[in-house]
Amino acid sequence: MEETTSTTPRWNHERPFLTGQFYRDAKPPPRTSGSKSVASESYRGSDIAIGSYPVAVQELLIVDDMLSALVGIEGRFISIRKERGTEDHFIFQIVPSTDLALRELAQRMFPLCENYILIDQFIEAKSHFKNGLVNQAFAAALRALLLDYQTMVAQLEHQFRLGRLSVQGLWFFCQPMIGSMHALSTVIKQISTDDLSGAATLNLLQNQARAMAGDCAVRTLLEKMTECASTPYLRILERWVYEGVIEDPYGEFFISEDKSFMKESLTQDYEAKYWKKRYSLKDSIPSFLSAVAGTVLTTGKYLNVMRECGHNVQVPVTENSKFMSFESNHHYLECIKSAHDFASKELLNLIKDKYDFFGKLRSMKHYLLLDQGDFLVHFMDISRDELAKRPEEINVEKLQSLLELALRTTAAAADPCHEDLACSVEKDSLLKKLATVKGLDPDGQLSAATSDDSVDQMEPLSITGLETFSLSYKVQWPLSIIISRKVLAKYQLIFRFLFHCKHVSRQLCVAWQVHQGARALCTAGTAISRSSVLCRSMLKFINSVMHYLTFDVLEPNWHVMYSRLQSAKSIDEVIQYHDFFLDKCLRECLLLLPHLLKKIERLKSLCLQYSAAVKHLVPTISDPEKSNLGRRRRPALTPAVDGTRLLESTLRFEREFNRELQSLGPALSGTSRAEPFLTHLAQCLDPPPG
Repeated sequence: MEETTSTTPRWNHERPFLTGQFYRDAKPPPRTSGSKSVASESYRGSDIAIGSYPVAVQELLIVDDMLSALVGIEGRFISIRKERGTEDHFIFQIVPSTDLALRELAQRMFPLCENYILIDQFIEAKSHFKNGLVNQAFAAALRALLLDYQTMVAQLEHQFRLGRLSVQGLWFFCQPMIGSMHALSTVIKQISTDDLSGAATLNLLQNQARAMAGDCAVRTLLEKMTECASTPYLRILERWVYEGVIEDPYGEFFISEDKSFMKESLTQDYEAKYWKKRYSLKDSIPSFLSAVAGTVLTTGKYLNVMRECGHNVQVPVTENSKFMSFESNHHYLECIKSAHDFASKELLNLIKDKYDFFGKLRSMKHYLLLDQGDFLVHFMDISRDELAKRPEEINVEKLQSLLELALRTTAAAADPCHEDLACSVEKDSLLKKLATVKGLDPDGQLSAATSDDSVDQMEPLSITGLETFSLSYKVQWPLSIIISRKVLAKYQLIFRFLFHCKHVSRQLCVAWQVHQGARALCTAGTAISRSSVLCRSMLKFINSVMHYLTFDVLEPNWHVMYSRLQSAKSIDEVIQYHDFFLDKCLRECLLLLPHLLKKIERLKSLCLQYSAAVKHLVPTISDPEKSNLGRRRRPALTPAVDGTRLLESTLRFEREFNRELQSLGPALSGTSRAEPFLTHLAQCLDPPPG
């Protein structure tokens, strides 16, 4: 018994040695009759129950275990285990026999220990390439933070070895870290649960920082973490804004590139969406860039267009223009605006100077909007026989050669862009084409009013090339961004309407010459006079329509658009002004008002039928269409006019024409309340009373 007593440490005078050797050599003090049994409280295989020691010794043991628990290591009296069924929750347990006050202080520090383990596990999990550059940068910043944290723990352990650290002291030094580690653990739990990356991670960090506005230290830490995590993201942004290149190996950037959209589709596909879909915004945009996301997108797109043209240009970069951070002074916003202004100016200068955008536009106006009509008159004369055929019978190559002949022998030869013009023959009439073309009328009124049934009722039994002929125009990259296949289709619709009106006018002019020839042969009578009046009314109608289309719609709108283009700041503004011009012209030319267009087409059809009937009933000039209309030629003598048939036919056409014209007037007046531009057309037509 004396031997046992001599080997027992003197608890009140000596501190236990904390290297672990103490736990192997020390033995518990002898039990007294009033002492509590602690055999059932032995912990982790230790033969010593901590409750058997005095409070001072328990404190030393708990501090030693807590220093290990702070870095995720179990002690002899503090255990760590993962809660079953969860990946982000750990349970810390301390031996129940520990002094209550010591146990309470230790339990206050357990959340800090748990957060350390969670952060350490997050660092290991998110440091791989597959998790993205932002998560990697965030993990690197957390690793640096944990190194500071571990240094703090090492310093505390040093103080403990010197006998200067108590449980209260440990709690005092750990307390400032608890809030920061808890905020970080909240962030990493959500990142892991929702599998966030890129902009989503940055937004989460920023939102958490704003939520901690009342805790300056935690907010500053989260802002620092956000800045570190955003560094690779800003490098991607910088490359896109300054070079037009997306270097985003893990798909984190808020701009996506779809390489399936090729620039060649702009001139081939009516529904081509290259300009809008090749580069587009994702749903996940960093909150600090949300206000300038569109500017960032267009800046890189402009630079990319120039790269595609072989014009390698880069925004001038200085040390002051680097995207170092998105600090509160918003310097990065100024850098983005400067880059956008530079890219916009360079691209506009490129399409204006090198690709002669305005020259192409004027050329298209000459041919597709009939601004330069001498070539068209010559072309209609030499191609009359070919255009009189059915569309499927027309030789397009022959038409093309005739067009080139007309261009070379008229003032159009001086236009350097005339070689880009080509012939096109559609299969459907204008009304049917309007019913099938998508995207012209956003309200859906056009497609509803030009349904297949209503179009079939208006469709002539046999259409010719005169109703389906059109001109096409070759447009190269990058002008195809502005003048795409869809834009060219709008030009062609206007051209077809103008071209057919011109054809109707020419046929009525031929009919008028027939009447003049009949008068010269002294065959004038009631039938000829009545027919002459009707012919003059029809000519007035078609000339009024052409005057309205040309001088009231196309010319004024063109000048407004052209002046706007001169002051445009970006190619997107150019596209906007040009599209607005075409849509406005389509509407004011009645092409988007089908109930009025049908009446105009019906009146044109009556004019053509009448002119054909006149040439048949009053054959006073031998083949008048083939003669030079501008040259005076003595009429050839022909059989006498059948006055009865001519009068009957004239009266029938007169009734139908006046009825249609009189119904057009109220329709124009009624629509002019919503479409004021129709007021002038209604006044010009001014149909006679029935």
